Amino acid sequence: MKKEYDFKKAKRGPVIKPKGKTRITIYLDDDVIETFRKLADESGSGYQTMINEALREHLRKSTGTLDEETLRRVLREELHSV
Repeated sequence: MKKEYDFKKAKRGPVIKPKGKTRITIYLDDDVIETFRKLADESGSGYQTMINEALREHLRKSTGTLDEETLRRVLREELHSV
């Protein structure tokens, strides 16, 4: 070990940043959390994972991205009308 270390450019926080996920604090209604916990217990997955998936699904739908299932449904409807 060195006798002295230079910490002038040091930063606080973890040495290695985790990739892909960020820890945050968020306030949710009690009934929402309880519902997700109940669903998670029934499915055997974590409630936070389910909340993340629900948020991701909402974002996917609200951005208007077109998935294969929606495209097939629209094509069937349009072809049926012709």
